Amino acid sequence: MKTDLVIDYLVRWLHDYCDSAGMNGFVVGISGGIDSAVTSTLCAKTGKQTILLNMPIYQATDQLDRAGQHISWLEQNYCTVRDVTLDLTPVFQSIERTFSKDIQDGLTMANTRARLRMLTLYAYASHDRLLVAGTGNKVEDFGIGFFTKYGDGGVDISPIADLMKTEVYEIGRILGISQAILTCPSTDGLWQDNRTDESQIGATYPELERAMLFDAAPQDETLLSAREKEVLAIYRKLNCANRHKIVPIACAKIPADLR
Repeated sequence: MKTDLVIDYLVRWLHDYCDSAGMNGFVVGISGGIDSAVTSTLCAKTGKQTILLNMPIYQATDQLDRAGQHISWLEQNYCTVRDVTLDLTPVFQSIERTFSKDIQDGLTMANTRARLRMLTLYAYASHDRLLVAGTGNKVEDFGIGFFTKYGDGGVDISPIADLMKTEVYEIGRILGISQAILTCPSTDGLWQDNRTDESQIGATYPELERAMLFDAAPQDETLLSAREKEVLAIYRKLNCANRHKIVPIACAKIPADLR
């Protein structure tokens, strides 16, 4: 990948899309991870207003530290960025008190966290006429659907959605993203036990990328190692289960003879 040229292309794409939409800039949720760090830096490089929205909910200290350090770095280097930190924990606790206990399983409440953050992003976006910039990469968004529908999947634009996770890291290194972010395990930050993406999925991102590429141009599966076959099965299972997130919303088409 011609990393410098890709960075220039994405910055121009963001700038031009914002202009054509008649908007003032971007709002990005900052998690302390590589995807939000790269996305927010690309948005800042456009020179347009960029709100960095930090929205902790029972957040682990290391995630908060990385998010804060990245925000400070961007503020020092780009005059058009602005930090907004909102502790959403009390709001989430109100939801916990309101929802009946029998529906508060781990996944439901993890997704509720993501949807609460989406609501907050759009509140700031609508007030300042900003675009919500998504932070999903290609293998997450279009491979295994590893995001919350109407949570972190609820965005206006997806600048890094055609980049594999390994490519996001490559761009992050060129952009000067901190070593703390470049080397920390990937996590969605939605679970109180701070579980990693790998522990949830059962495979690393490089393994999933190879499976995604294999599935796009199938070859002889007998040539795969036992681990590669295992990861391919994980990839195909998640891709199938999450098709409802990956493809456009299904719409019922009324037959002409029923009109």
